[in-house]
Amino acid sequence: MRLSLLAASISFTVALSGCASIRVTEAHFLKPDKPGTAAPERYAGSGVQELRVDRPDGAVLHGVLFAQPDARSTVLYFGGNMFHLDQHAQEVLPLLGACGTNVAVFDYRGYGRSSGRPTVANMQDDALAMFDALNARYPGRVIVHGQSLGSFMAAHVAAARPVLATVLETTATSATELVSSQVPWYAAPFVSIEMDPGLRQVDNRAAAARFQAATLVIAAGQDKMTPPRLGKKVYEAIPRADKQLLLLEDAGHNGALRATGAGAAYCGFVGKP
Repeated sequence: MRLSLLAASISFTVALSGCASIRVTEAHFLKPDKPGTAAPERYAGSGVQELRVDRPDGAVLHGVLFAQPDARSTVLYFGGNMFHLDQHAQEVLPLLGACGTNVAVFDYRGYGRSSGRPTVANMQDDALAMFDALNARYPGRVIVHGQSLGSFMAAHVAAARPVLATVLETTATSATELVSSQVPWYAAPFVSIEMDPGLRQVDNRAAAARFQAATLVIAAGQDKMTPPRLGKKVYEAIPRADKQLLLLEDAGHNGALRATGAGAAYCGFVGKP
């Protein structure tokens, strides 16, 4: 999420002035493309179908579906704040599809193929619309999987819709705690953080308390962006007995599913429902 840049800025400000009041906006989390900068190459792998979801405000969300014969479920994947379908689908689709599931990915509004201006609120609404479109095609058979920023989208959907299962990868409790975790310990007594209202309402623990399906929380021991202790707090907030926590001690923030043993554990979970 590039919060490391925010942490560096905080430390620099404290070093200069001895104290800091930092305003954190949605721009610290959301990194849409500037007009005309989206990559021209379009991913079109074997077995891939294009998806489209039209939104009431005129935005159009574009995605792809990797459909597999005899798939029993479909994973709707929400990537991090730098995720682009055409840049990352070539890696993500085979990785998740190795479990034998269908896999769907979309560009967030303002990213890649999708139009519109992103805010946390409209991205959450978009996530519900993406799920509804897939659930209409595969009723009751859609798993939501979110990584980093995407975990907030997946948790929002899982709290509001009848998902088959939920995966939260390198997740965090809230935007407020996530930003606080990036403040160096020596600067914390001198730093006052002011969060935009749109960020203050983002709370994965509150969402997790409403989950109605099995959930896998994946935490990475070497994650400097979303420390594993935050993922554990989300896990603890889930009221269900069928929840699972997978702690990958040697993994970092990105690429956790490529860590030793992660793929088997993941497939064992998404292939079970």
